[in-house]
Amino acid sequence: MKGVITLENVLEVKELTKQYTKVLAADKVSFEIGKGEIFALIGPNGAGKTTTIRMISTLLKPTAGDAIVAGHSVVKEPEKVRECITYLPDEAGAYKNMTGIKYLRFMAGLFDTDLDKINKSVERAKEICGLGNRLNDKIGSYSRGMIRKLLLSRAVMTRPKLAILDEPTSGLDVLNAIEIRKMIKKLAAEEGMSFLLSSHNMLEIEFVSDRVGIIAKGHLLVTGRTDELKERYNAENLEEVFERVVIEHEIH
Repeated sequence: MKGVITLENVLEVKELTKQYTKVLAADKVSFEIGKGEIFALIGPNGAGKTTTIRMISTLLKPTAGDAIVAGHSVVKEPEKVRECITYLPDEAGAYKNMTGIKYLRFMAGLFDTDLDKINKSVERAKEICGLGNRLNDKIGSYSRGMIRKLLLSRAVMTRPKLAILDEPTSGLDVLNAIEIRKMIKKLAAEEGMSFLLSSHNMLEIEFVSDRVGIIAKGHLLVTGRTDELKERYNAENLEEVFERVVIEHEIH
């Protein structure tokens, strides 16, 4: 059922904090993501979304707190965490002079030396991205939507326990964005892959996520299923929920 966490939590974020010299970018952020769950972290620019995501991805060291990914601490076992996750940032790109298929083979080879496993990862990526014969063309000839599909398939081809996607459909037209959302929902539903998403697109978040967390000024203000939050804040959509939560926080 949508929004129900099944089996174990793949991610448990425990009072994760990041203090820069003069800025508290994340203040005791705590939430969890279950197996096969899609969790979206939303907030205004500068709210602490990217800082939180980068700490979970082991790219930033927390000032305090911890995050446990598939049983491994981002503080004590960052290398183990990296084996369990994939991180696709908003600004990610691919080698334009490579063909799509060579890029997938190259990336699969970074994760494994076993030829059979590499081939299986590549075949899986080919199926997920749906680019067909265009994989034989150079990436420089791809549209932004095609590149995003290629990057997403590369990110999930090794079957990570947690896929972290920052603005997964940024800059895409409506049809390509819909395809990416469907890919994410299918991977969660059919393979039990867990996702942590960050996006400014409220319509997208409402469609694709099981639960959302709203963050502002480094504080995680509220988490819950979209329907629960709409009822709680007497709102017609997630955009209204977001506005009311953030304004309420600023008043207090």
